[in-house]
Amino acid sequence: MPNSNRFSRIFLLSSYGLLSALPFFPYLQRQSVDQAGTILASGLLGWAMLWAVFKGPRWFHCLLLPAMLMMPVEIYLRLYYGQGISTHHLGIMLETSPKEAAEFLGNKVWLLAGLSILIVAWWWQLQRFVWRTDVLAWRHPSRWLALCGTLVISVISSYAYWVGVQAQTSSGNSGSASTRAAISGKAISVSALEAGRQRLIHGPGPAPAWLIPVADEEVFARVWPFGLILRSIDFWNERDYLNHLSDKSRTFHFGAHLQGDPAAPQVVVMVIGESSRYDRWSLNGYDRETTPLLSLEENLVSFSDMISAVSATRLSVPIIVSRKPAAQGLQAGFSEKSFLSAYREAGYKTYWISNQMSFGQFDTPTSVFAKEADVTQFLNLGGYTNQSNLDDVLFAPLERALQDAAPKKLIVLHTLGNHWNYSHRHPAEYDHWKPSLYGVVNPAYTDLKNKEALSNSYDNSILYTDWVLSGFIQRLKDSGILSSLMYVSDHGQTLYDGSCNLAFHGHNTQYEFHVPGFVWYSDAYLEKYPEKIRQLRAHQRAPLSTENVFHTLLDMADIRYPDEKLERSILSQRWKPHLRYVDSYGWTNYDNATIKGECREVIDNKTPLPQK
Repeated sequence: MPNSNRFSRIFLLSSYGLLSALPFFPYLQRQSVDQAGTILASGLLGWAMLWAVFKGPRWFHCLLLPAMLMMPVEIYLRLYYGQGISTHHLGIMLETSPKEAAEFLGNKVWLLAGLSILIVAWWWQLQRFVWRTDVLAWRHPSRWLALCGTLVISVISSYAYWVGVQAQTSSGNSGSASTRAAISGKAISVSALEAGRQRLIHGPGPAPAWLIPVADEEVFARVWPFGLILRSIDFWNERDYLNHLSDKSRTFHFGAHLQGDPAAPQVVVMVIGESSRYDRWSLNGYDRETTPLLSLEENLVSFSDMISAVSATRLSVPIIVSRKPAAQGLQAGFSEKSFLSAYREAGYKTYWISNQMSFGQFDTPTSVFAKEADVTQFLNLGGYTNQSNLDDVLFAPLERALQDAAPKKLIVLHTLGNHWNYSHRHPAEYDHWKPSLYGVVNPAYTDLKNKEALSNSYDNSILYTDWVLSGFIQRLKDSGILSSLMYVSDHGQTLYDGSCNLAFHGHNTQYEFHVPGFVWYSDAYLEKYPEKIRQLRAHQRAPLSTENVFHTLLDMADIRYPDEKLERSILSQRWKPHLRYVDSYGWTNYDNATIKGECREVIDNKTPLPQK
């Protein structure tokens, strides 16, 4: 029996050690671990605090089952995506239906089920041991000292995490108490708690700068198993924030109805692009053949003057999918739903299939609208890293949607498109123009020596996007269903153009506001709606914006509603130009602006509207 207990103790401690060792898995892949010492120290401290509070594993082992079940997920993500579990991954796992999970995993679902059974058996064997014996209980008086230390650390770290930490000055001294946190406190939607947080910020103020290591949530979130608590809290906060935004439109209805036969099959596909720039498409006159396949499509109409109001995904996508005015683009939430709900009211089955993220600083506002769909799928497990899915991951779910028995379907495809790092957005065979950044680890994108390589990589990503978009169109052709597809990018990019020393987006340049957009239609669509296509071609060179998308998409399917604005539909003879605002030093009238310098900054000739 003593030998058996000794083995069981070793087995128990080794199991806990394996849990804590997960952040160091990259060492097995011959990769470094950032802040490994801090993670190790935090893990040891976490176990000491846990033991002090519960006295022994008899009272806390049951709490470790979720962490043990997450172990294979963490290893899988680190093996194939180079990252650990995030809030986004928790969202995918907790919100994916069993049917969707089975489709995604295929035959691997049985492997996962078997692995889960083994882990539960592993946990249960440990649980039996800790209930049978109390030999690992902390009975020494030092436990009370540890409890006091745990209480002090918890209070200090909670204050620093919730209220914030002072920014450090360049000399290494802490900033003033009024300086906002280098690590900002978490905003909580419950008004009373938020009011209390604000009183602490303006009273005692943020915690001292030397507490940054204690309050660094990104480091603590990587500590196993304790970091999972923080990930869960972040997930809860994101869900709460999403629900808060959704509340504004929860009771909203368009009163939409279909004008036509509800049993006649029809498919409408809306593709939301990412970071694509109008003048880098050969379809639009670029001298490199970046869109050779789309250029062959006879039933494709590319818009020459389409703009996006805001050069940021989280702000531009809501304007694309809803009637949210451009000049409200910086405000959180919107009191109406998106075209997804209008299509549902008209009897369409709706899909939102995304290769982007579901939760996070840049993604949650989009998820508010995505959740309106009958089927919502987020396929991106790798974020924006070099190990994220390429956009061809959208082909299979698109094919499944097309095979669905519902006669009428709206399918939204949200792509990663041409998001930085551009060389990560395409496979090796699309590394066409060189030198490029393909295969370069952590390229110095701010080094102008890489200017040519960065530009070539961007063009290569456009070339791949051309293949993906052509693939979507080909699948619609193969389906034989009356169909149409609209594409628009959320914003463009600045690429060290000429003597301009700016890159990426957020710089108020024409390169970021002028985006590619087009409509493709099947022969059957042309036969049924010849007047719509005539108007589409008539407005090909008209001054358009992403504010036109909502109205055009509903008109595309002949969906009518009481307060419709056909003067905003590109397919309508009632179309009229409207004021086009862009987020440039205030709300600037794009059509009454000066394009300044090599960076092509958009400067209003009058006074821009103030922004809220």
